[in-house]
Order: sequence, then structure tokens, then C-alpha cells
Amino acid sequence: MTAPFRICFVCTGNICRSPMAEAVFRARLAEDGLDGLVEVESAGTGGWHEGEGADPRTGAVLRSGGYEHVHAARQFHTSWFDHLDLIIALDSGHLRELRSLAPTAQDAAKIHLLRSYGAGTAADTAPGTAPGLGTVDDLDVPDPYYGDVAGFEECLEMIEAASDGLLVAVRAAITARTTVTTPAPGDDGGRHQAPEPHRPQEKESA
Repeated sequence: MTAPFRICFVCTGNICRSPMAEAVFRARLAEDGLDGLVEVESAGTGGWHEGEGADPRTGAVLRSGGYEHVHAARQFHTSWFDHLDLIIALDSGHLRELRSLAPTAQDAAKIHLLRSYGAGTAADTAPGTAPGLGTVDDLDVPDPYYGDVAGFEECLEMIEAASDGLLVAVRAAITARTTVTTPAPGDDGGRHQAPEPHRPQEKESA
């Protein structure tokens, strides 16, 4: 039986942006019929809110958007690299911090900015270019914590737009992973390593 594809969304405290992204992407997977093949979780780079629920404004915005939401904040741990296939950072600061934690180059390659998936997909990107790059200048999902609910609504819109491109990448990875190839006599028994999702070119803010 093929192991599930595992994704973790990461922001600062795991009470605003990453739980929002987790809820939205779970809904996308369910709509696409992939929820049984993919496990989704979220975490924060820090542990200040560990065990707490999401920010009330996050919950309100998710409910308004029709998303289910149950959450307890957690801190990301380096040991998680072993079981995760894809780690999605919500801004360039999280991207840098997560890459500094990665034990190996292979682990660092699992980390991408969410909005790097939002401007295009493999279907509408010219050959030889990175899907998700598009013309986006700033790929951060801004921290809404110190603002009002309008900032949370803006974050939700950004996350929804990027989730469509992420779904394309994850669907492709799942398809490649579950493709059955008949082994030739004397080969390795048909064992093939599934390719990772596309590695979109990411721009880090200064």
C-alpha cells in the first residue's frame, strides 16, 4: 500500500496563516477526491501558542468561507523532515528559518513558499520555466495578527488562489507515485522513487 503524501503548512505561531492554509487545502483535496491519499497538517516556527486554538479571526474568516476548522497549535520540529514530502512556508522569513533547520539538501528541497504556486501551473507555463512563478513580485502571505479582520480576509484570498496551483502539483506527484510499472526480468523489482512536486522558483523578500 502506498504511503500517504504528507504536507505541512508553516507560519510563525500556527494560529493565523498556516491553520487557514491547512483548512483551505483540506477542502481542495476533498473536492478533488485526493483527501484519502494526502495528509495535511500545520505548525509554527515558534512554540508561543502551542496547544491553543487558532486566532478567533482566523476561525471567523474560515467559517464565513464555508471551511471546516478544528485546530491546536504546534511547533515545527526538525525530526518532521523525515516523514514529510512537502513543507509549505507562508512567507520568506519562514522559508529561511525552515531551510536553516533542514538536515540535508534533500530536506531543504521539500520547502517552498505557498504563493510560488499561485501565479501559474504546469499546464500554463512555458517549457523550461518554473510553474508557479508568473509575475508575482512579493510571494509572502502577510501576517494579519496585528491588524483587523480585513487582513485575515486578504490572507484567505491569497491562500485560496495559491491552493489551486498547489493542488495541481500535488495531484501530479500522487499520480507519479501511484503509477504501476511492470518490472523487467532482473531489474530492481519495480521499485521507483516518486518524483517530488515541481520546485517553483521562489523569491525571498529582503
